[in-house]
Amino acid sequence: MTKQTLSFQAEVAQLLHLVTHSLYSNKEIFLRELISNASDACDKLRFEAINDGGLYENDSELKVKVTFDKDAKTLTITDNGIGMSAQEAIDHLGTIAKSGTKDFVSKLSGDQKADSQLIGQFGVGFYSGFIVADKITVESRRAGMKESEGVRWVSGGAGDFEVETIDRPARGTSVILHLRDDAMDYCSAWKVKSIIGKYSDHISLPILMEKEEWKDGELINPSDEKGGRQPGAMVKTGDWETVNKGNAIWARAKKDITQDQYDEFYKQISHDFEAPLAHTHNRVEGSTEYTQLLYLPAKAPMDLFNREKSAGVKLYVKRVFIMDDAEALLPSYLRFVKGVVDSADLPLNVSRELLQESRDVKAIREGCTKRVLGMLEDLAKHDKLPENTADGVTDVVSEEDKANVGKYTKFYAEFGAVLKEGLGEDFGNKERLAKLLRFASSTTDTVSVGLADYKARMKDGQEAIYYITADTLAAAKNSPQLEVFKKKGIEVLLMTDRVDEWALNYLHDFDGTPLQSVAKGAVDLGKLQDEAEKKAAEEAAEVFKPLLAKLKEALKDKAEDVRVTTRLVDSPACLVVQDHGMSTQLARMLKQAGQTAPDVKPVLEVNAEHALVKKLDGSVHFNDLAHILFDQALLAEGGLPADPASYVKRVNALLV
Repeated sequence: MTKQTLSFQAEVAQLLHLVTHSLYSNKEIFLRELISNASDACDKLRFEAINDGGLYENDSELKVKVTFDKDAKTLTITDNGIGMSAQEAIDHLGTIAKSGTKDFVSKLSGDQKADSQLIGQFGVGFYSGFIVADKITVESRRAGMKESEGVRWVSGGAGDFEVETIDRPARGTSVILHLRDDAMDYCSAWKVKSIIGKYSDHISLPILMEKEEWKDGELINPSDEKGGRQPGAMVKTGDWETVNKGNAIWARAKKDITQDQYDEFYKQISHDFEAPLAHTHNRVEGSTEYTQLLYLPAKAPMDLFNREKSAGVKLYVKRVFIMDDAEALLPSYLRFVKGVVDSADLPLNVSRELLQESRDVKAIREGCTKRVLGMLEDLAKHDKLPENTADGVTDVVSEEDKANVGKYTKFYAEFGAVLKEGLGEDFGNKERLAKLLRFASSTTDTVSVGLADYKARMKDGQEAIYYITADTLAAAKNSPQLEVFKKKGIEVLLMTDRVDEWALNYLHDFDGTPLQSVAKGAVDLGKLQDEAEKKAAEEAAEVFKPLLAKLKEALKDKAEDVRVTTRLVDSPACLVVQDHGMSTQLARMLKQAGQTAPDVKPVLEVNAEHALVKKLDGSVHFNDLAHILFDQALLAEGGLPADPASYVKRVNALLV
């Protein structure tokens, strides 16, 4: 290939601008990212060489080398891993090969702090080198290719890059950073070693740097020892030393690992800038032996709800990297969990297909799921200080408990909607998941009410946990269906996540108490409704029979039935569905998602005491009022009339 000049993908150009302008305060993370990439390249070679030992090319000692040249103003990270072909260099370095790229770019705001967090969620990777370099040269050759098939890639981080074929005897990749003048402190062995120690100490491969020793300057006057010397300097000896501990962090004893080391390992595998909320580190022994180090992130990635995106933990077998995103090791509803699983029992050539069928993998999956749920339960338990504990009382609440206050609330705000998917996916842990759910309610706007909390403060005689689903918190809180519950002081859970309606199909009761939607079926408050109220409702229904029949005839194309209700206090009407029917909200959501959904004909319930309902009887505008009544009830629950223009026309006619 002769030298070619190619343009960056548009998203890369925007990302490069963001990297150089938003991450100035975090400059040193570039070295973490590039060493991580080098380590991954070696892991990939090790994996491919399981079936093709010739890829090692008589050099099976995998390593990463970091060198610098003050005179040339360069810092170079070299690995002898899998390497790249010319086409791979174009594909991997000229585009963002990640799902959700368009979503990523659409979220860029221009706010440096916010944008840097977005980068953390997506991973900076190779492009982080432009934080400190005004030009990057990459030289590489893929393992197994000829020496004449190497590639050189060069870019100044603007709109384009150059690529050409070169001779490269060594396989692997060298990333050469041409440092800016204000980044020359990265040509210091002490500086580079300290960054490696901070971010990459746990990398299982040796990270090598040339040894240096102090050399005194030459005598100014060789014949006069006391005449003074030129300034001394550190000079390279030609020998190499390993500058990281080189043992996998998950293989160490927990007592030997600091919280900072746990946090830095998380940042390295997740490309996140924020520390995780919590982690669990365990060695499991028994019929299946494995080590797990799992993390709960503090922030959700933007493609969290893309169920087709590969997600999962890194899988190792006997410390040999096997695959990223091993989704078989955790259920889909825990796809936000990051970490590592290292198995002692799986074969080294395990494939994704074998993972799905392996009995050992099923045991690992169950074990990891239980650990994550246990971690969440512990956070939920300590989310608030005990109400009778005053600040400063350390003999009642430990410092660790105090540090965990509010963490579950943060977690749930980011990942609660995904956790609910587990109700329909993981029947074995449904009860544990139900205890972890949190909702807003008619007594509080904060998403903090658990089902156990609700049940503990149910009224005497209350026989169900009442809830309502809606598109927004405001729509739920102001729904007409809540009026009688507010009047009687009965708490109702407000559910506004898109997944709620689906998830509650799998949760019919909690600890023996049924869950009841206030928008389904006829309202039945049981012992909470006195006999006088019941009798009044029955009498109203009898008196209104002729009117109900006329309404039903007028709305036969819209409503399945029309009936008098006791659930309304201030509103004239509301829509409900039969006990086991699909809600109008769920039907709307399915249609919006392009899925087939049945046409739901709701039941119109009318308030016999409302002036508008009373005005219906004998009105010359009966038909128009009937349709307005129905359409207003539909609007109140977040829907839209089937024919908005006709609705407006009817209202205007009555106003005039």
